[in-house]
Amino acid sequence: MSHLLECSQIGKSYFGVSVLRGVNLSLAAGSVLGLVGENGAGKSTLMNILGGVTQPDAGQMQFDGAAYAPQTPAEATRRGVAFVHQELNLFTNLSIAENLFIPSFPKNKFGFIDRQLMRTKTAEMLRAVSLDISPDTQVERLSPGERQLVEIARALGQNARLIIFDEPTTSLTSRETDRLFALIERLRTQGIAMIYISHVLADVFRLCDEMIVLRDGEVVGTGRKDEFTTERLITLMVGRSLDQLYPERATTIATETVMRVAQLSQPGVIEGISFELRRGEILGVAGLMGAGRTELARILFGLDPCASGSIMLNGEEISALSTRARIARGLAFLTENRREEGLLMDAAISDNLALTALPQFTSGALLDHSRLNAAVEQIAASVQIRGGGQTRQPVKTLSGGNQQKVVLGKWLLRNPAVLILDEPTRGVDVGARSEIYRIIQQLAATGAGILFISSEIEELTGVCDRVLVMQRGAVTACFDRHEFDRERILGAALPAVEAS
Repeated sequence: MSHLLECSQIGKSYFGVSVLRGVNLSLAAGSVLGLVGENGAGKSTLMNILGGVTQPDAGQMQFDGAAYAPQTPAEATRRGVAFVHQELNLFTNLSIAENLFIPSFPKNKFGFIDRQLMRTKTAEMLRAVSLDISPDTQVERLSPGERQLVEIARALGQNARLIIFDEPTTSLTSRETDRLFALIERLRTQGIAMIYISHVLADVFRLCDEMIVLRDGEVVGTGRKDEFTTERLITLMVGRSLDQLYPERATTIATETVMRVAQLSQPGVIEGISFELRRGEILGVAGLMGAGRTELARILFGLDPCASGSIMLNGEEISALSTRARIARGLAFLTENRREEGLLMDAAISDNLALTALPQFTSGALLDHSRLNAAVEQIAASVQIRGGGQTRQPVKTLSGGNQQKVVLGKWLLRNPAVLILDEPTRGVDVGARSEIYRIIQQLAATGAGILFISSEIEELTGVCDRVLVMQRGAVTACFDRHEFDRERILGAALPAVEAS
């Protein structure tokens, strides 16, 4: 079988550390290759090389029988390679149509941008991904799932012969995910080749013809999917078997309440939310996309307003306090969007870790650098950040999972009384997930309360002591650990079917 893409002995290093070594890869037209590996294994670096984002230090590539060495993403696009990134690359202040045609806007005979033609073509591209929305809609008004579909529509509109999907389902609902999978199957029949990167191994088995496993920058396994089992795949990825992904809950939960929320309401957002969070407890929050989970977290942290209700932290009413004041009193929030809201991407790992803890290491107007640096190094070691081996490297050079660990470490440095986690393992591999669960349990063991928001019911039942279920901005159920049942939790999250 002739191959559309062939990569031979690809190598790449950053800051003197090798991140890819002798990688070989081949892909035929109309086939789907599953690329798996831990965060930091080199997957994104390899795909950035294919997409023209960066250039390899060693090796050669061929695409459609000709030498392939794109120097820019635009050159890769012209050759027929499209890249749907994990971190969405959209201008939120522009319309969908404007995003889809940057930088090649169609012109009319007078040399002006032909906006009507843009709208017509954008509507066609959106129909290809079954997204029924106006081309003039600003991207900032779209949900994360809708933004992901716009990214995919843009890739399809470029007439690509190879599409790279990097964690494409992280922001999608189950319905949108099914729509994407049906689309991938259709593209396969049209002869389009695809590389599918995902930490959801069930999806990889469902979609892909062949698999390739990276570990520490090297290929450690390759073959047809029927040559792999989930257990073998995980062992190849992490270099060891993961007998238990979710650590056992051995912590004794205190009877003392660290956070009490009563009748919290914001019209059109949340309605009458009440719950108590005890010291040492991990309280899960389940619900479908749009249920109000993230909105609740933002209100608790003071980022968004609430019309009525009470938020008590350590016995103190904090509803009227600013976000800065809530942080000072022991509240922390790991957002679901680490790139835009959680990190300074151009700053060093150490600077990001220290960001929220600076007041703790300041006396008067002076910063105790030696004490701060020691604390930063200790936190970096405790969360096991895997990068170039030094905390002065820019955080943007880390893999997505290691960036998430930096965000987590940033808040751990403050020893929070309550930590709100919004999708903390989204886009994180199974090995790193296990480490994050361990860190969360260790924090709970110190007496902190954890509010754990997740779209994965299995994760919630594996990590949490109780699970609240939200639907349309309200709490519909609460389950203790001995009551955990996937079907009951999902049933409480689904809107009741109204009689016609």
